[in-house]
Amino acid sequence: MRKIPSIMVSQHPDNANKPYWHTEAYISDQHEVKECFYTFSKLGVSEYKWDWEGKFVDESVFERLVSTYPAFFQKYPLGKSKFLTFRLPDFRVKTEFRLGRSLMSIISASGLAKELGLYSPPMFEVILSMTESAKEMISVQVAFREMTKLKSPLYNLKNLTIKHLEIIPLFESINTIIRSDTILDDYLELHKKKFGNTPSSIRPYLARSDSALSSGIVPSVLAIKIALSRYKKFENDKGIFLFPIIGAGSLPFRGGSTPYTVKDFIKQYSGIRTMLIQSAFQYDFPFKDVVSAISQINELLPNSKVKNVKSIEEKAIIEIIKKFESFYQPTVKKIGSLIYSIARFLPDRRERLKHTGLLKYPRFLGKVKIPRAIGFTASLYSLGIPPEFIGTGRGLKICNSMEIDLINKFYPNVKNDLERAGRYLNKNVLYQLAKKTNMGDGILEDVKEVEKFLGHTFMPVTAQEKAHSIFTDEIYDRFINGSGIDITGLIEESALLRKSLG
Repeated sequence: MRKIPSIMVSQHPDNANKPYWHTEAYISDQHEVKECFYTFSKLGVSEYKWDWEGKFVDESVFERLVSTYPAFFQKYPLGKSKFLTFRLPDFRVKTEFRLGRSLMSIISASGLAKELGLYSPPMFEVILSMTESAKEMISVQVAFREMTKLKSPLYNLKNLTIKHLEIIPLFESINTIIRSDTILDDYLELHKKKFGNTPSSIRPYLARSDSALSSGIVPSVLAIKIALSRYKKFENDKGIFLFPIIGAGSLPFRGGSTPYTVKDFIKQYSGIRTMLIQSAFQYDFPFKDVVSAISQINELLPNSKVKNVKSIEEKAIIEIIKKFESFYQPTVKKIGSLIYSIARFLPDRRERLKHTGLLKYPRFLGKVKIPRAIGFTASLYSLGIPPEFIGTGRGLKICNSMEIDLINKFYPNVKNDLERAGRYLNKNVLYQLAKKTNMGDGILEDVKEVEKFLGHTFMPVTAQEKAHSIFTDEIYDRFINGSGIDITGLIEESALLRKSLG
């Protein structure tokens, strides 16, 4: 059995502060090899996600790592002790050759590692974004096999150490997450037909951020709990290992994963085998606390056990999800244009492709265009309107006592998450938004109902919270009055206070 890392570091650009190894918060593609090496050497993490999705990428990453740091990778070989995992560009929405280039990079690394006498293949596994069917997974594997069979007198692929690529399916929407076990079942069947065998293990990847973006915070958590429970049954029925991955950011809406919430996070998502840590986790907290948290994750995560969701509970949870979605989605559609407008002022943190980026590579809720999860969260927090509240208060209001008990059972961090988000709520902005437009009324009701649920009202208490409220007042005032004064600096200052951009 291969080593399954407890932590995967990603390039998600949600950091407010600059990296401990860098002079600025912006990280160009030229600096990502160094970041990757520091992930392995200074943080002691075993897996790094090399992201091809919507951004520039150094295609020679393997060559640069082993040539720049040869002694380290002789001692800790890629593919055996340390793992470099590509997140593939989405071949369903792009017409260029980035998918082929990413696959050829893996093939090239295999041949070079063998020539250098290093462990080979150094890369053998990729993440497939927005997976919605088993056929998509198989199609990438077929394409990879076809590439390994290319022949020419100018190059030789006969002695490759890799012929087959393993797929990590990334499930992003609520409905896909809930039914992801059926996709995996289809995948096993298709894999057997196409390749004559079934994989001994799969690493299903559950997106905590994007599922919240599409449906709200409570549906996101509950859907993941259903998926994890189903995975355990799937393992027992099919006789293969599943090693689930969860992708989460630092703010509660995107998962609430920080160096100070490790125990609560692992308890919340018990049964997860690999935990993603993003840029804010690494760079917005003291370095010694980050290293300590990584040690804690490595110790606790492998021993966490899945919490079983009974069939009758699952049916009730699905109905709860629908209730919360019925308030969240119409509200986000109503305020979508506001969020999108604020997102234009967010600072860059990674080198995006010119034809993509935050505003040119959006998500859609129905026909309404919204930023991706980090931009969405950052925009709302910058106004003092944490998205954790959207739809949540009204959803809680219409749930009966049995449903509230189920929420508390399968989302034990719900009160802590809402408390944490409430520290950055600016009621003044929300009142103004409701008064001047029809955008804030539903969210005002959400806040009122969450306050009832928690038993107290929200107001800034600490100096940090009061300072954040002042920044969000100024951001809203400058933005809504159309003064033309750039608000990016204010957004960065507020992000530093909450220790995450979005």
